[in-house]
Amino acid sequence: MTFEFPEKLTYTPVDEIPAIVSELTSTFRSKKTLPVAFRVDQLRKLTYLLKDHQDDLAAALEADLGKRRLEAYLTELIITLNDAIDAAQSVGKWVKPEKPWAAIPWSLMSPEVRREPKGISLIVSPFNYPVNLTFGPLIGALAAGCTVVIKPSEHTVAFSSLIADLIPRYLDSSVVRVVNGAVPETTALLKQKWAHIFYTGNSAVGRIVARAAAENLTPVTLELGGKSPAVVADDADLKTTASHLLWGKTTNVGQTCIAPDYVLCSPKMQDKLVYELTNAYNRFFPDGPAASDSLGRIIHDRAFVRLTGLIADTKGEVVLGGDSDRQKRFIAPTVVKNVSKDDALMKEELFGPILPIVTVPSIDHAIKHINSGEHPLALYVFTQNKRIRDHVFDNTLSGSATANDVLIQNAIPELPFGGVGESGYGAYHGKRSFDVFTYERPRLTSPLWLEVLLGARYPPYTEKNLRMLTAANARRIPFPRPGQPRSLLSRILPSGVTVRWALVLALLGWVGKQKFAPA
Repeated sequence: MTFEFPEKLTYTPVDEIPAIVSELTSTFRSKKTLPVAFRVDQLRKLTYLLKDHQDDLAAALEADLGKRRLEAYLTELIITLNDAIDAAQSVGKWVKPEKPWAAIPWSLMSPEVRREPKGISLIVSPFNYPVNLTFGPLIGALAAGCTVVIKPSEHTVAFSSLIADLIPRYLDSSVVRVVNGAVPETTALLKQKWAHIFYTGNSAVGRIVARAAAENLTPVTLELGGKSPAVVADDADLKTTASHLLWGKTTNVGQTCIAPDYVLCSPKMQDKLVYELTNAYNRFFPDGPAASDSLGRIIHDRAFVRLTGLIADTKGEVVLGGDSDRQKRFIAPTVVKNVSKDDALMKEELFGPILPIVTVPSIDHAIKHINSGEHPLALYVFTQNKRIRDHVFDNTLSGSATANDVLIQNAIPELPFGGVGESGYGAYHGKRSFDVFTYERPRLTSPLWLEVLLGARYPPYTEKNLRMLTAANARRIPFPRPGQPRSLLSRILPSGVTVRWALVLALLGWVGKQKFAPA
């Protein structure tokens, strides 16, 4: 299939939104999505949607973002397809009840924990990685047994139009719906009652989402961003470091929430790093970035104006790039050195192909600078010294921490992806995506014969009953009082509760044997 991308996105009528939500709520209450077989079927269909239409999705990414085919497959299509395959194959294992260890008498009640679907969920996805950041959460929601409304970005006209056409063809429309639109449509969605909201985007809108969710006490996952630093130590391999930094800034032209936002290095390393960045720049773009077919474009005019304004306002020295073309929404990868901590480039997340370099006298000063701001979504350190790496990681807070590379943490499904503080809360990927849209529900069954042991809990309360319950349930402290040595006897003997319950069960066994013994 070759999809014809429209010039303008068709918005969902606002007055239809309550009916869509009502239908999906009814579907969830009908238990249609609860059987594992149904979930697997939907996940398999989603897998084939992604497989059958890889070329269409890649074309949409190029139409919306100028994202080249290799980059589309590397950063979105392959990762998302693999996630769908894994979920389809693993959901049967994920839903199995957990049998936690419990002390007597609670273990006699067969306690277990099941992960139950939360219910109808809203996924609001951004423009920058629309395939991965729309379908990634959707995979978790379908595996969980939820019904879902997807609100993709209004800025990705091609992608949002494409999925509005494809999803009803592959997935059950009483389970998954796409609502296209901008602020009015999103506002209308946020007024509805949801079991979970999953939002990816900036912190300003994140606050709006969180406030709206609070009205109904709705749990929220916020995947935001921030100024993710790259600390370059004096012992770093600068050629490799420069390649990684420039790749991180040119992938999706820096419109990546975990892109290195700025560099911290010592003054003696600054010019050496600029030299290697220049070499990498020339290797990446031998005919110049404007002529390159490996560089995308800024998403819209407003973002273009903001980024070029920051380049114009910086007091630092532009040593690489800096040129732009508004008609094409093109901005060359730009390196700025001698940037002060209060420069225009350091006030907010850049979200574009600009790399400021801030010099600091030491690693400890780099750590102090990082900790003086909000916690970033990602933190990078380039060093060959394990002590330096651990010192930076152990004395900062960030959503992720990566040494000697950038962005790749997002490709590992076994690792959680999420922020801390201003960079968001909640984490997903792999099984954690399933966990996001489920909750832990404990189950137990108390056998009637336990009344013999637990009947002392009922009024009237007496000292005798208190002694009985204390003897049966209170644990002996298994460690000495701080400052006192542990006695030899306490190391040998099992805990008091264990001994007491062993005696109680032995006594019950003896009584039962006497009661049912043949005359």
